[in-house]
Amino acid sequence: MNHLAHAVLAGPDEDLILGGLSGDFVHGPVPTDLRPGVARGIRLHRAIDVYTDAHPVVAELRRLFDPPFRRYAGILLDIWFDHLLARDFARWCDTPLALYSAALLALLRRHAAELPPQMHGFVAYMQRNELPAAYADAAMIGRALAGVGTRLSRANPLHQALPLLLERDAALQTGFEVFFPQLRSHVQAWLADRTAQS
Repeated sequence: MNHLAHAVLAGPDEDLILGGLSGDFVHGPVPTDLRPGVARGIRLHRAIDVYTDAHPVVAELRRLFDPPFRRYAGILLDIWFDHLLARDFARWCDTPLALYSAALLALLRRHAAELPPQMHGFVAYMQRNELPAAYADAAMIGRALAGVGTRLSRANPLHQALPLLLERDAALQTGFEVFFPQLRSHVQAWLADRTAQS
């Protein structure tokens, strides 16, 4: 899953959201100097990614992409899922997308000193591009994919992927509508289990 989904799945807890958004920038053991809620958010991020990668609906959606795009299907789905979430945001969240996006950016600004150093450039990118609200625009998804492609170590076709995603939009939407509620239930059970253990 991508940034908007991780934030939404974290619910209203700001520390969980911070951890969820930091998860892509923290590798290896979770740092011991983080606030417990932020550390928990990073662990939640990882649990979401593990569940997503193993889910049969996601595996079936990956098969919609032929080589050379099949190799990057995980990236394509993660980012397109944020588009689907943003495009129909009122279905998944009570807060309007523009307000949610502004609040998320404000949260990141308030806690800038706590963010992983390598995340600061991404936060600036979010602000410049009015993310995550702009994920509702398919053209923004195309630009985001091209940007990811430039950060990968080998040549890749991500800058050419948007037409394929648009062609497969109906199937991706159908799969997302099955998968995302199941993921949300998994997250709620994960959080409840950790609460019971504490």
